[in-house]
Amino acid sequence: MAVGDPGTPLLPPTLSEGRWDLAALRAGSGVCIVFAVPLQIGAQLVGKDSSWSLPLRVGSLIGFVLGAGVAAWVQQRRLPLIHGMVTAIAAYAVVAVGFLVARGLTGHELRMFAALFNLTPVIGAGLFGGLLGQVLQRQGIRPSSQSPSSQSPSSQSGRGPT
Repeated sequence: MAVGDPGTPLLPPTLSEGRWDLAALRAGSGVCIVFAVPLQIGAQLVGKDSSWSLPLRVGSLIGFVLGAGVAAWVQQRRLPLIHGMVTAIAAYAVVAVGFLVARGLTGHELRMFAALFNLTPVIGAGLFGGLLGQVLQRQGIRPSSQSPSSQSPSSQSGRGPT
């Protein structure tokens, strides 16, 4: 049976089959780490009663949108939404686990439900970033690493210089 025949079972691709574009996930996570994570840490440090808390949290969400958008835009698996969401969720999870461990080590109360509740807007930011990346791809706007002009003629033909 060939792929696509009516009798062929459709199974979801696995990691080994290339469902995830790991380079895109790394690129998006890097953007999240640079933009969202420092603002999120700052919001935690100033406390929820500070006048700086809300702007820092909104800025952090914008950072998650940017990171998710980069992952969705750069990925080459035709799965921009899931790449955006996975990027935002993974970056948030790393920071949330770090905060929970730090709070536990210092003897403070562990606020697991607060961490899970705060994940909700991050999922939304990941989805929105994924949508933005998808729009860029559909418009034909490609990262410079994927544009045909970034490749030399010898690399396009598969042969070295003559």
